[in-house]
Amino acid sequence: MSEAEGYPGVGRVLVIIPTYNEADNVRLITGRVRQAVPDVDILVADDNSPDGTGTIADELALADDHIFVLHRQGKEGLGAAYKAGFAWAKDKGYDAVVEMDADGSHAPEELTKLLDALGEADAVLGTRYIAGGSVHNWPIHRLLLSRGGNIYIRMALGMPFRDATGGYRAYRMTVLDSIDVASVASTGYSFQVELAWRTYRGGFRMVEVPITFTEREHGVSKMSGNIFKEQLLRVTVWGAQARKESLLNLLGRKQKQEQTWP
Repeated sequence: MSEAEGYPGVGRVLVIIPTYNEADNVRLITGRVRQAVPDVDILVADDNSPDGTGTIADELALADDHIFVLHRQGKEGLGAAYKAGFAWAKDKGYDAVVEMDADGSHAPEELTKLLDALGEADAVLGTRYIAGGSVHNWPIHRLLLSRGGNIYIRMALGMPFRDATGGYRAYRMTVLDSIDVASVASTGYSFQVELAWRTYRGGFRMVEVPITFTEREHGVSKMSGNIFKEQLLRVTVWGAQARKESLLNLLGRKQKQEQTWP
């Protein structure tokens, strides 16, 4: 293990970077993270990429004691990769984890913004849709889908966050332990919404910081229309369940009041 002393106010931080066919990007992204914040460690969680991403990551790990590789059996989804990474971080005694895409869409140079905010919070969401945030090189239809989806999520779940679908985040390990992240059902991109939803319902201190999102220059995006539909379907179910629970709690309180009346 590396001998990093940790990030001030946060402790030992692990940046988890899931990869599948990111041979063109893995050297670039790990190099930028190491230059931007030398005090953090990196875990490349590779889903047995046929393009050799895992082999490249092994070479990087041999040359740098801040870089580690988790080889997984196959492509099982973004959420599954992160859950495996979280378990690895817990086993190694890290204090916080960061989610970061491999394709360069999340700027490692902005990582200090997330970690500084984590010093006063339990979870930090990197947000494209607040003042100071921005999106670059996205076609208009994808931007509209993303913004519309986030509006729907706020309405359905009652969360105040402007960007619940974003994937650039930082969590304290105590949060992930408390919300039982291992039981999170989502494996695809809806994993991000479910994780934020559980954290919010758990009463943790959550803040948003603006980030710059830039569409990948190399490789192929894993996002699809089916993934987007699955995400909205799950959100609808969660929202309906939450409203049902609220109604049952209200009826239960009312019944107790009636029973105590003279």
